[in-house]
Amino acid sequence: MEKDLHNLKMLVFDVFGTVVDWRSSVIAEGEQLGKAKGIDIDWAAFADGWRSIYRPFMDKVQNGELPWTKLDDLHRMMLGETLQKFGVDGLSDDEKENLNRVWHRLTPWPDSVPSLQRIKSRFVISPLSNGNISLLTNMAKNAGLPWDCSLSAENVQRYKPDPAVYLLAPQLFDVKPEQVMMVAAHEHDLQSARKHGLRTAFVHRPLEHGPVKGAALPPTDRYDIVAKDFLDLANQLAT
Repeated sequence: MEKDLHNLKMLVFDVFGTVVDWRSSVIAEGEQLGKAKGIDIDWAAFADGWRSIYRPFMDKVQNGELPWTKLDDLHRMMLGETLQKFGVDGLSDDEKENLNRVWHRLTPWPDSVPSLQRIKSRFVISPLSNGNISLLTNMAKNAGLPWDCSLSAENVQRYKPDPAVYLLAPQLFDVKPEQVMMVAAHEHDLQSARKHGLRTAFVHRPLEHGPVKGAALPPTDRYDIVAKDFLDLANQLAT
């Protein structure tokens, strides 16, 4: 490794888009539901629309418009708005709830599980996600994600980019912020983590938003590690 990371103890990971392919998973379950219920809509557009209001709904919690509300419940509010936007009706409450829980069943990117297993052999690994604890736990069991534990915004009842979320791992594991590395495919997440003293690793996920041209790799000196995928990340960590 070019960067001195000898004192690194723990890696924490953004999950949606970085570890799991949320978009393809939501599209696949939507298409299955559509066939069963005769709902003929563009499920890719539906998935994108549902995800596009993720940040605005979390901001309602951050600015006090809503009390603390875990992500499952925000997703359910977002789902209601998205179903209405796409003119989807006739779903029972149970069917809506099952669709909402698609976020518990997201499929990992093909390189995620084997690479995490390699990284875990040397470091403590955990999600550091806006997803609530039950969501992260069910996702891990479904996808075989080998986390050592699950750290969530729910632990501090604040959403990223609140400092309390990024400082959760150092505080709980009695390590310095610079001994924790945040791994994400999203630069805004990494920049916030770095601001609070964490090391940073960018992992490229050009297909997160579908077959459109994804963002280019950032300059290699912008973060402690810039990796083209999780296998590259594991190699650069010498695991």
